[in-house]
Amino acid sequence: MGVCVRKWSRRLRLSAIAALACALLAALAAWGLLRASLPRLDGEATLAGLAAPVQVRRDALGVVTIDAASEPDALRALGYVHAQERYFEMDLLRRTAAGELSALFGPVALDVDRRHRVHRMRARVAARLDAIAGARRPLLDAYAEGVNAGLSALRVRPWPYLLLRQRPQPWHPEDTALAGYAMYFDLQDASNARELAMWTLRPHLPEAVYALLAHPGSDWDAPLAGEPFGDAMLPGADEVDLRRLPAPAVSNTAAEGDGGRRAQGMAPGSQASRVPAQARVAAMEVEAGNGLFASTLPPSAAGDLRPGSNNFAVSGALTADGRAIVADDMHLGLRAPNIWFRARLRWPDARAPGGRVNVQGLTLPGLPAIVAGSNGHVAWGYTNSYADTLDWALERPCAAEAAPGCSPATVHAEPIAVAGAEPVPFEVHETQWGPVLHTRPDGQVLSLRWTAHLPGSLDLGLMQFAYAGSVDDVLAQADRAAIPTQNLVVGDAGGGTAWRLLGPLPARDGDCRTRFPADADAPQPAAAGVPDAARARAALERAPPADAAPPCAPWPNAADATPVVRSPAADRLWTANARVVSGEALARIGDGGYALGARQRQIRDRLRERQRFSEADLLAIQLDDRALLMARWRDLLRSLASEQGAPAPLRALADATADWTGRASVDSAGYRIVRAWRQAVHARLLDGLTAPARTSLGDDFVMPDLPQFEGVAWPLVEQRPAHLLPRAFDSWPALFADAAREVHDELSAAGPLHARSWGERNTAAICHPLAGAVPFGKRLLCMPADRLPGDAMMPRVQGPSFGASQRMVVAPGREADGILHMPGGQSGHPLSPFWGAGHDDWVHGRASPFLPGPARHALVLQP
Repeated sequence: MGVCVRKWSRRLRLSAIAALACALLAALAAWGLLRASLPRLDGEATLAGLAAPVQVRRDALGVVTIDAASEPDALRALGYVHAQERYFEMDLLRRTAAGELSALFGPVALDVDRRHRVHRMRARVAARLDAIAGARRPLLDAYAEGVNAGLSALRVRPWPYLLLRQRPQPWHPEDTALAGYAMYFDLQDASNARELAMWTLRPHLPEAVYALLAHPGSDWDAPLAGEPFGDAMLPGADEVDLRRLPAPAVSNTAAEGDGGRRAQGMAPGSQASRVPAQARVAAMEVEAGNGLFASTLPPSAAGDLRPGSNNFAVSGALTADGRAIVADDMHLGLRAPNIWFRARLRWPDARAPGGRVNVQGLTLPGLPAIVAGSNGHVAWGYTNSYADTLDWALERPCAAEAAPGCSPATVHAEPIAVAGAEPVPFEVHETQWGPVLHTRPDGQVLSLRWTAHLPGSLDLGLMQFAYAGSVDDVLAQADRAAIPTQNLVVGDAGGGTAWRLLGPLPARDGDCRTRFPADADAPQPAAAGVPDAARARAALERAPPADAAPPCAPWPNAADATPVVRSPAADRLWTANARVVSGEALARIGDGGYALGARQRQIRDRLRERQRFSEADLLAIQLDDRALLMARWRDLLRSLASEQGAPAPLRALADATADWTGRASVDSAGYRIVRAWRQAVHARLLDGLTAPARTSLGDDFVMPDLPQFEGVAWPLVEQRPAHLLPRAFDSWPALFADAAREVHDELSAAGPLHARSWGERNTAAICHPLAGAVPFGKRLLCMPADRLPGDAMMPRVQGPSFGASQRMVVAPGREADGILHMPGGQSGHPLSPFWGAGHDDWVHGRASPFLPGPARHALVLQP
């Protein structure tokens, strides 16, 4: 018996050793494959198509300097480097725009693909590629050939494809255009959800209530041109009484979460399927850290993070040596690696000032250009304009030949390829106005017109900035450059500065009114509380049915004739996604959901505090985390808590704000508490104002994105009119107490209130898109979980996986004094020395050099 036991014991040990050896061999094989997919950094490599050798140097952070004999050679080499360092990320960009993620990730990406495929971007690019490329087609071809050469030169395909068991597909010139269109999806709402939600609400609300929700500004407004709109004037009890209007029995609010009831989905019968609370591309938590293919809900009225940026500049009149200084930090989703790739491109060219191009800054892998940076003569950067670039039309579709009262529609077959499964049939119905996104029960449809659909929405004109010698050059070139419409701020070595829009705007006919998706049979607000129900109904200005509306000519794009603000008339320039202009200029640009002015005003006021600036002064503004907007809410909270009979949760919250420093600092519980309480109050006010619509619409109710709601909420909490108190509460103190109770219960569930710091919630979660797909992925493929200062309503915009995708401060001609840092690092390979390189400087706001440092690696690309 003992002999048998010993034999079995020996066999088990041998089996365990064999299993361990197999596991070790598998791990070594995986490690070897992973290392084999690293880019080549040193020595020589052949790159077909070059006219002369190209030097590719990398510094300690992996910042690339490319020295070439010509522009085609420089861009061919840039494509080579982009592919070796970032091919997977480039692939995600083109697939996002085209709605082709399912071919890589399988059925889990189908919902995202359907929402994007309805726009038919690949078909549009194929039809217009010659116009998009123009005379730069040879440069586009050189870049694409460089990309494919760089991909082929890797010993093993990029590691994400090993994990996904896929082979990367070649890069084509049209894929560069798709990478550009991916930014349209990131920076503009391709579903036009805000406008649709507002139109849907309007028939179900009294005019005075709708006017509050649509109020276009606040006392925080700080436009470059024009005056603040100010806070809303509250309607009197003779106009509306919320206490007498219908309200649903149950309210859906949230404190630290989403700030209240959010968009719940699209209308039934829509080609775009319902929007989930958080779209996942794959069970492995594949997410686009930059928001390019992870669909999320609209920001809450309380001011959630949204794609945007800060940019500002001072002219030479405000610097010691007469140079202009430009600051830019673009706010996007954050991932590892970062969306941007730092590069310096140099080549001789008689068209450039001094006969040589020397341009450096940020590239977007997939595009052959410096997107933001400096060429020694001019420096430039962007913020998202939030221009109104989309319109709905309510139409009755018909066959190819038009009939009275209907719009001819074309059906396009767009089958969606799916990894590991058969292609999924998908049809896109399109009228002359645009693709159909929603179908109504009566057969009418909502079709969407978007600047991104039209000729003139994208080109390679941005490449010409490398040759600009002055502000005037850039302004002239901007008329011929098309990207998602941005606020462009530029400065030159002579001290000049300017702002203008860059990108297309709808050239709407002034006599044409877009048709609203109104339902003639929709229930209206109850007469109670409305002095004259018939008059109130008429005042809603509901649109006629589609067959009764006059024809509205589909508008084209136009990129010129935008307003300009420049020195010496304005020596300080600032934009931060809020309203920039007024009057006719605003009517031309429109309101695509521009941000509350708090962040923009904080930047403006900092610029007005000084008469002399350096690069360090502008970086300090970018890092400003003072909570100016929240300060008055903290005062309100403490005032309410000091009143006799204040409930215990309200007093507890106020007591826990004793550590208030006036900043969104990582160790502040006070900031976190005040922020959450403000959101909870906002949510209750919105529930009250939209109660009639929520009652009428039920599950079809969608809360629109209302970024200006602070301009309504503050007058309400200051004045506390009885007729505008939500029906769910007996008094204003009861509303404040209920909001406090929710915040108290949520935060105290995790421990003492005073220990619930802002940093505990605002902890970095900056990861590779595939971090959830591998064991220990969060440890291996994420940046450190640092606690981060800053928030949405201040210049230092920061969330766990959202915020400044870079911070740049540079004076053209003085680049050696410039500053540039970014999160996530240069390389997409976790074994690269450049994985996460420079990230810690971004976390702590250090003034890292704008220019590349000494070369640590040198690669020569030979013809």
